[in-house]
Amino acid sequence: MEYPKGTIQEISLNSRELAEEINLFVYLPASFSTLYKYSFLIAQDGRDYFQLGRIGRTADELLYKQEIENLIIVGIPYNSVEDRRNKYHPRGERNKEYIHFLSHEFLPFLDNEFPSYQIGMGRALIGDSLAATVSLMTALQYPHSFGKVLLQSPYVNDDVLHAVDHFGSPSLLSIYHVVGNQETSVKTSGGVDQDFLSPNLQLSGIFKRKNFSYIFDEFEGNHTWTYWQPDIKRALKRMFAK
Repeated sequence: MEYPKGTIQEISLNSRELAEEINLFVYLPASFSTLYKYSFLIAQDGRDYFQLGRIGRTADELLYKQEIENLIIVGIPYNSVEDRRNKYHPRGERNKEYIHFLSHEFLPFLDNEFPSYQIGMGRALIGDSLAATVSLMTALQYPHSFGKVLLQSPYVNDDVLHAVDHFGSPSLLSIYHVVGNQETSVKTSGGVDQDFLSPNLQLSGIFKRKNFSYIFDEFEGNHTWTYWQPDIKRALKRMFAK
């Protein structure tokens, strides 16, 4: 069935924080009107979520069926594999700058451009692999700005485990977290094979122990868009249910 299609715009943001122009993908629902307010879903690996994840088409269906709340989706693409690692990895050269950019520059830009609730629970971050990692670390640092996080197979190291374990306000965040049961040997951008499953299960244990609002699933599959793409529908329905 064909559902009423939302529009996908490309808009530019000149970032002083990062000293670069960032081209954003913005999905507006078919019924978009400035008379209403919208929640934001902000995707790291933005181009991948729109092209490989087909997140806009999934939102079209769920909005038409009235299964999710009014939602604007904004994708932030990376420039290169190196740029992605520098910004997304917890020990990346530009990680602190990028997280500061998301909260202090990018968010005010969005609130100025589109009608939004301007509260933490009205703003969500989504990402896969390292993009999930930077989404989580941003929400932990700015939980009043970003109240929801959707994690698809995040890269998890000691920095991530420590940050979650020492986070003092679990009630401020709502977490959706999935990882594949075959993610035991994942080739990373550095060319090294790493076990993603074990540290993700360790992370899941911390989320549960600290009583986060938390949804977890270990899916049948590996570290690819073959499995993340179909999971997006469930993720949106669970985190943005009307």
